Amino acid sequence: MSIKLRLIVMNFLQFFIWGAWLLTIGAYWFQDRHWSGTGFGAIFSTMGIAALFAPSIAGIIADKWLNAEKLYGLLQIGGAVVLFTLPLADSPAAMFWIMLLNMVFYMPTIALAIAVSYNALKTDGKDVVRDYPPIRVWGTIGFIVALWMVSLLHLETSSGQFYVASGASLLLGLYAFTLPPCPPKLGRSESRSLLDRLGLTSFALFRHPNMAVFFFFAMLLGAALQLTNAYGDTFLHDFANVPAYRDLLAVRYPAIIMSISQVSETLFILAIPFFLRRFGIKTVMVISMLAWCLRFGLFAYGDPGDGLWMILASCVVYGMAFDFFNISGSLFVETQSDPKIRASAQGLFMVMTNGVGAVLGSSLSGIIIDRWFTYSDQSKDWHGIWLTFSLYALAMAIFFVPLFKQKHDAAARRNLHPEPMVGP
Repeated sequence: MSIKLRLIVMNFLQFFIWGAWLLTIGAYWFQDRHWSGTGFGAIFSTMGIAALFAPSIAGIIADKWLNAEKLYGLLQIGGAVVLFTLPLADSPAAMFWIMLLNMVFYMPTIALAIAVSYNALKTDGKDVVRDYPPIRVWGTIGFIVALWMVSLLHLETSSGQFYVASGASLLLGLYAFTLPPCPPKLGRSESRSLLDRLGLTSFALFRHPNMAVFFFFAMLLGAALQLTNAYGDTFLHDFANVPAYRDLLAVRYPAIIMSISQVSETLFILAIPFFLRRFGIKTVMVISMLAWCLRFGLFAYGDPGDGLWMILASCVVYGMAFDFFNISGSLFVETQSDPKIRASAQGLFMVMTNGVGAVLGSSLSGIIIDRWFTYSDQSKDWHGIWLTFSLYALAMAIFFVPLFKQKHDAAARRNLHPEPMVGP
């Protein structure tokens, strides 16, 4: 089996696990368990809480002590066990702690999957900027397949979604031990500074103004991603309370409608090499921010009836909004850091986007929505919510342009950046 095919299988299963429950856990929470919305916000924050520390710790272990693919396999097997026990939670508090443990296992695997992929491609003489996006696109396909499977099997409101995810996680955990070796590259004898000894060398990237600005806005974009994950499916479900929309396709199968976002991802992932080489990371990030602005703006004015085209267009725009900061950002971090700390650097990128950004996005958005956009009967002003989020994304783009000063020269067009910016 070729390296590319082996990595395709890994990426497919990696995001199949997430797709089996990420967009449908809200339906399970409200319609099967009948728990309150306040507790649900806490459940969604577990991703961000885990991502604050777990990816960095896993990156340090992979850089210094244990092969990344082996650590990846162990984490997936641990996640499979926790996912299997998730339906046993009999209260919001129990659900929170079990989900947090699941996220401690899962969140590091996203960065580790990237590190393993990049290492395997480089060892095989491939160009990661050209060859990784067509591999990563299969992760999105895996997400879509899982989402459709759960929806078509009517598992959206049942615990079956967690059993599907658990089985896939166990399979991937065992498969990981067959992946190309990705050994540690930072030996203990090489450590010199305090950062080296603590395994925090990747944080030295913050010493460079452009990288500090990049990570700061990556955090803000991570918050935007959390908004769409947490509220997109719930937004469509709420139209069931309006008699005119109750029996429409978008309300009956909201998960399938939302999966158009992932279909769009598959197209925009393939466009990343062209955009990065032609325009550079700065332009690509600005495009992402403007796409988030449009994504939320279309939701603000869309509905499942005559405004369905806006919801569908929003889902299409999502592919550009997500890929142009998430996938492009990981490629940018890869080219800016020394090979000895790249697992840690990818972990740091994960911390900023799915950790700090996700926690801020889930907590602040919950407060803002409860205080200013929730009526006395607990219904929500979705128009105001999405319009506020849209203005937030626009403000990001306006401030990013003058603050991020990365130049896109001839060397950058060939490989984003001629030399790594930071080494141990």
